[in-house]
Amino acid sequence: MTTRAEARRQTESRILSAARELFGEHGFDRTTVRMVAARAGSDPGLVMRYFGSKEQLFAQAAAIPADGAIEGTPDEIAAQLTAALTEKLADEPIAALAALRAMFSHPEAAGEVRKAMTAQQRQIADQLPGDDALVRSGVIGALTLGLVVSRHLVQLDGLDVPPERLMAIAGPLIDELVTGSRPVE
Repeated sequence: MTTRAEARRQTESRILSAARELFGEHGFDRTTVRMVAARAGSDPGLVMRYFGSKEQLFAQAAAIPADGAIEGTPDEIAAQLTAALTEKLADEPIAALAALRAMFSHPEAAGEVRKAMTAQQRQIADQLPGDDALVRSGVIGALTLGLVVSRHLVQLDGLDVPPERLMAIAGPLIDELVTGSRPVE
């Protein structure tokens, strides 16, 4: 038998999943609470009771999950960053894409994306060698963001190949940026 708390968690999870999909497909402005409720098999009033407002629902649905702590030697950091990017290229990161789509028209989304990326950029930079570590970690973030957006949102020609093929090109760039083998002037 399902407990009341468990049933609530399952409903919240269905609502968040539906919200991620719809915000990702339609953006913040064109997604309604009714659409989310219908896709989740729920009631709009229940969505509002659990999340308070469309903005609060969006904030939770579009929160960019952290890749986890990136740490270790430069080689280990490069391997972790490469694996994380490979995963984002293989499986469409629905929550991240919802936030990215919405950030152009919704200031809270832009702030969430910036906050998540800045935190990860600084965490990585603190472990990299060289005086230009923050610049290099920023370029890694831009490379990651650019590839994910270009593959999943813009769908640029040439980026529809298997992730391993993209990483054969991007991986060595990440390695070079992590190790600082070519300093930024």
